[in-house]
Amino acid sequence: MTGAYHVHPRAQGGHVHCNSIRARLDLVLAWLEREGPDILCLQETKVTDEDFPADPFHERALSVACHGRKAHAGVAFLSRQEPQSVVFGLEGVDEPDEGRLIAASFDGLSVVNTYVPQGRSPDSSHFQHKLQWLDALRSYFDQHYTPEDLLLWAGDFNVAPEDIDVYDPKRLAKHVDFHPDARKALEKVREWGFVDLFRLHHPDEAQQYSFWDYRVPQALERGMGWRVDHIWTTERLADKCTDCWIDVQPRRAEKPSDHTFVVAGFDL
Repeated sequence: MTGAYHVHPRAQGGHVHCNSIRARLDLVLAWLEREGPDILCLQETKVTDEDFPADPFHERALSVACHGRKAHAGVAFLSRQEPQSVVFGLEGVDEPDEGRLIAASFDGLSVVNTYVPQGRSPDSSHFQHKLQWLDALRSYFDQHYTPEDLLLWAGDFNVAPEDIDVYDPKRLAKHVDFHPDARKALEKVREWGFVDLFRLHHPDEAQQYSFWDYRVPQALERGMGWRVDHIWTTERLADKCTDCWIDVQPRRAEKPSDHTFVVAGFDL
């Protein structure tokens, strides 16, 4: 899950991979009540647009923009300000209903929310699709934005960029979310002109993760995590960022997502 901003001089945004918005609705609502972000980006909502539970967010004066499909993928924005424009999909690699990219503009601020394909295994066609998707995303930024824009890119990137971003880099070296080819593909997108806000403010902090696999017993307690959820911005917007942090508390909830919230604050 990711959150963003742009209504108040001091603004906050965040995002979270919710692993089904209907299953995590109470968790998301509780976090919104506690943190009050200006923008929250959701990934893996697993619901069609018609069935997205928008009413509880409308009751809290939040605008909803979503792009999803039943039981698979799906992305959404929750925002205090209604976006001026919203577009969906990544040209060339997404099926029309795949639900992996949603982009919006808010009075000069652009926000792109993505759920990058996971890739399954390095020897599969799904992993090649992941690499192609990241390559197409680089082209998408080339075509629609410039590094001088106020642009925020947030979401589940399904890639841990550096050794410090996983609990065991040697053991995980060939995993699709830490594979050298995936890291190179993500680095190519970063070189377009992005700053990793978490590392900007916490360059050397280890064991700072956003994802802990359900299948690993007591992964959170044992520190067996990954930092695969990110908020990246252009340098112009990074200069206005006051902090970026990972809120681990929701992962300790009774029925958590396997991911948790990444949050950034801005002095606009």
